[in-house]
Amino acid sequence: MAVGLVAGGRHDDEEARAEVDVLNSRLEKTSQLTKKIQACLGRLEETGKSVRDVAGPLNGETKRLQILGNNIESVLSAIERLRQPVDSKNVEERIIREGPDKAGLSKYLGSIKKLNKALADMQASNLRSTQQTVAELQRLVKSGNTQLEGYFDKILRNETPRSIEPLHFITKSKPFPALSQDKITRLGLINEYASEVHRRQGGDAQESPIAKIYAEIRSQYMSSTLNNLAAASTNTAKKKNADAIYRSGTNGIGTYAQAMEGLFLAEYENICSIFTRDDWGPVFQATCQASLLELGRTLRELNGHIKSHMNTDCYLAYEIVEIISNLSNNLESRTGELKTALAGYLKPVRETAKSSLAELLEDTKRRVTALQTIPQDGAPIPIVSETMQRLQSMVDFLRPISSIMISLGDGGWKSTATARGGAVGDAIPSLASFDIGADGKEIFAHYCADTIDALMTALEGRSRILLQQRKPVMGVFLANSVTIVERMILDSELAPLLESRRAQLLDGWRKKATSLYTDTCKDISIHLFDVIHTSRGQRPTSGGGQGAVDSSAILKGLSSKDKEGVKAKFTAFNQSFDDMVARHRSYSMEREVRQMFAKDVQNMIEPLYNRFWDRYHEVDKGKGKYVKYDKSGIAAVFLSLY
Repeated sequence: MAVGLVAGGRHDDEEARAEVDVLNSRLEKTSQLTKKIQACLGRLEETGKSVRDVAGPLNGETKRLQILGNNIESVLSAIERLRQPVDSKNVEERIIREGPDKAGLSKYLGSIKKLNKALADMQASNLRSTQQTVAELQRLVKSGNTQLEGYFDKILRNETPRSIEPLHFITKSKPFPALSQDKITRLGLINEYASEVHRRQGGDAQESPIAKIYAEIRSQYMSSTLNNLAAASTNTAKKKNADAIYRSGTNGIGTYAQAMEGLFLAEYENICSIFTRDDWGPVFQATCQASLLELGRTLRELNGHIKSHMNTDCYLAYEIVEIISNLSNNLESRTGELKTALAGYLKPVRETAKSSLAELLEDTKRRVTALQTIPQDGAPIPIVSETMQRLQSMVDFLRPISSIMISLGDGGWKSTATARGGAVGDAIPSLASFDIGADGKEIFAHYCADTIDALMTALEGRSRILLQQRKPVMGVFLANSVTIVERMILDSELAPLLESRRAQLLDGWRKKATSLYTDTCKDISIHLFDVIHTSRGQRPTSGGGQGAVDSSAILKGLSSKDKEGVKAKFTAFNQSFDDMVARHRSYSMEREVRQMFAKDVQNMIEPLYNRFWDRYHEVDKGKGKYVKYDKSGIAAVFLSLY
């Protein structure tokens, strides 16, 4: 067993050594092969370097030859392309010479667009050999553009009348005529091409030849259409009676503005159909410019007329403000244009309207101050009713006046009067000058109250001077004025505006007038007061006691001297009372004033006289020598005063 194991182990070792010898032999061969490969790589590297040194210049030359070949092919291709417009020039030239009318607009536009493209390609090539052809193409394109402009002009002139009668469309509520759809299509095609060329040349829309042609032709048409209405607006401002107050709607400015609005809106539709969106505004403004200038001249003439007749025609200024403001707002909402231009033309009239409020107030004061006489019977004078008529007329223009009042601010007419002369009128209003929550009607009511108070104050001051402190006449004069003021408020649209102010405004003047008139009652009443001294036991009963007054008993208790005093008082009363009655009847009083004063006099005198009569009427034993009136008689006299 042991010998067998030893023999097996030796056999395994010999096999292992044999495998090791084989591996070593292969490793040596691999090392030799690696050295040979490295030697080959070294030789290959040297060979590659030599090849690169030789092939490099050849490769660069090849690339240059390729580029040159490509350039030659491009030149040949460009020459071929350039030959095409040259070859077709005669065809396009024939179409251009025929013109758009004969050749047809679409065909003509196609031809001129081809010429433009060919010209652009040749100009981009910048070859000397094509310069003559470029010049010929430029001539053809220029001729084609000119013919298109002429064709645009011809179409538009044939379609545009010299003028139309605007009243025909206004009275029948018809829209003003626009260009026909067929002509609009043609004009639009021409403008589309022309505006593209113009913009490519860096021009502004309003400087486009097509835009200029359109504005020139259509502006003449609109101006001619509106000229008669502009003239009518200034002519209707001249009244047969220079002193007549202007009435709403009697001037032609309303019809003028209505025609202008209809005409402008129709023109804007034409422009929107022909021109591009960016060109609408500039072309529309250019087309309307001549008509707007004429409107500005008309408004300046009307403004001068208003300033010369401020008292009667200031209302025309208010009407113009409303009409032109509405025109501006309507055009702005439909077109987005002309608001600034219209505001500029309206500004002088608006400033006149604003200044008129202070001017009229000051004029009222000046006219009263200039009075040389006041009726000696206290009759009212025309300036009272004229001032109230002015305020009544203003109510007819309450909408524009309200906006003017808001821009002035409450009481602003006072500062305007102080700064009269242009400083306020020319100033540009700031946001601070507007009360956002202001009520124009309320401010106007304040202006009316100021006017009435200024009128009454001036009348009172002048009456003190001219009537030389004759209080009853002054009282009649002021009361008549107050009554006319109140009546004209109640009988007009001023009533709701001044409802909350009327009592406060007029009651004070009415009380002052009553105080002045009844001042004479004091002189009459003094004759009805008695201071008679009697003994306590014989003291007469006073009137108003529980029992009837016994005149005979009272007279028995008087001395002869006191009785004579009573007779004298009756006589003096009769004289002064009769004088007062005669004067009362001689005064010129409004019905309400006569009733008011009669009642005031009666309330002051009758109770005193009745008391005096009760006590002393037996002084002449019913003969009427001293006691002229009994209680019923004097009551009848008072009733006759009403």
